[in-house]
Amino acid sequence: MSIQVDPPADRLTVGQPSRPALSGKRQTIVETLAHRIQDGQYEHGEKLDGELRLAEEFGVSRGTVRQALSELKHRRLISTETGRGSFVIFDGHQMDQQRGWAQSLADAGSEITVDLLGIERVDTAAVPLLPIEVHLDRGIAVRRVRRLHLPDGPPVPVSFECATVPPVGTLADLPDSGLVDDSLSATRASAGLIPDHGIQRADVHPLDPRESAILARVEGTAFLRTTRTSYTADGRFVEHVVSLLDPDHFTLALSFGDPR
Repeated sequence: MSIQVDPPADRLTVGQPSRPALSGKRQTIVETLAHRIQDGQYEHGEKLDGELRLAEEFGVSRGTVRQALSELKHRRLISTETGRGSFVIFDGHQMDQQRGWAQSLADAGSEITVDLLGIERVDTAAVPLLPIEVHLDRGIAVRRVRRLHLPDGPPVPVSFECATVPPVGTLADLPDSGLVDDSLSATRASAGLIPDHGIQRADVHPLDPRESAILARVEGTAFLRTTRTSYTADGRFVEHVVSLLDPDHFTLALSFGDPR
């Protein structure tokens, strides 16, 4: 995992909500690295040591290191560097999965509106392309369409996505309570589900009759289909998202190696 130290404005400030106390080796890692950052042993933007090296230094597993780094991210002392691995690009602008696509699209200067098609409880069999390793009896499906506003015409649908989250905590009442601030990312965060790692896949998918009607395209039109499954630092399932993306606007990029 590539990590960079955040600038001072992003550090924990008085008044931010606290979290339950950590224990054991994870707390040692968190407090040691937090002290190093606050003591100026790292320059702003400097990368921390990788998971493997930190695991060797503290004599713990990489899973414990990931949990400690997740806590440091929550305290806003570090941030995960985007761009390593696979990521989606919209009209030349990289989508930030952690902040959510809505904010990324707004930052890119695109006028995008989101239509919420529905939030409903579903059986596992109704969740498309769910990995077999995800143990989920039922889920909460959130279906949305994003429309791009053009200066010389009506809004054009450019993506259709179905996000499935587990019915845990406050998410269990999501069909009745609705999204927090109209944001699924904010809603997940309020339930304590913070994505730490996962896997993303992509393929080319011809639109079926239902999808073509939603996206206002001819049946069989080829769209970029991505599936993204994420988990918390301790391995709990967070979210499974299947997105159909207009290839005229979206591309999928893959970075590799360790840029110096």
